[in-house]
Amino acid sequence: MNVDDWITALASLREKREPCVLLTVLEDKGSVPRDCGSKMIVTAGRTYLTIGGGHLEFQCLAIAREMLNQRHPQPKSEHFNLGARLGQCCGGMATVLFEPLLQTQPQIVVFGAGHVGQALVNLLATLPCHVYWVDERQAQFTDVPAGVTVCCQEDPCDQVRLMPPDSYYVVMTHHHPRDLELCEAILKRGDYHYFGVIGSQTKRQRFSYRLEGKGFSPQQLATMRCPIGLPDVKGKLPAEIAVAVAGEIIASYQQQHLL
Repeated sequence: MNVDDWITALASLREKREPCVLLTVLEDKGSVPRDCGSKMIVTAGRTYLTIGGGHLEFQCLAIAREMLNQRHPQPKSEHFNLGARLGQCCGGMATVLFEPLLQTQPQIVVFGAGHVGQALVNLLATLPCHVYWVDERQAQFTDVPAGVTVCCQEDPCDQVRLMPPDSYYVVMTHHHPRDLELCEAILKRGDYHYFGVIGSQTKRQRFSYRLEGKGFSPQQLATMRCPIGLPDVKGKLPAEIAVAVAGEIIASYQQQHLL
């Protein structure tokens, strides 16, 4: 990679919404591996460019990945003496700036591997997001798009507990009682960014009545999207419903990243 290609690498990571840390040598004195202005990009799984290798780079990698793990939002600088203590014989000094760029990918879980679930997952798999596809019926997963994580769990509610905060939940199983159980589990978490349930207005009224009986407030139930999807898309074919739901999810995560 050309030394100036850090801009291209950052643009590619931004498009994929992959978090990274940009490292820049701010100051150098004496003998150092790379000059002031040298850059390196660190993601959870790989690096781009270099600030000189050796133990300096090893330490900087550890700091950058800890920032990613902790979702550290603020830039910071670190000063390094490149002597025997750091395991390098350069003998100079370097100051490195760490800038976290946390373009996180939406974490989307789709419950249900029926016709609509299959159409939706195939659409979501083309977007910059992490997709978890949940159904207790292993035989339904006949055509899984690349990058999609299949979760064949006896109790799909277990996946609700495994998801990180600000996840996106789409409930469209083959069984209304299962949908209701999932709605209760998701509402109990309460830390979702998006929560949608397939169904009619009648289904919503029935679910709202039952969930209110379980202690959920009207304010909590107002965060549940049902019917699901962009209202202007009226079609009933699986592909049409999938487009409506995917469009609503895209609008939701794009708005999130504008805030």
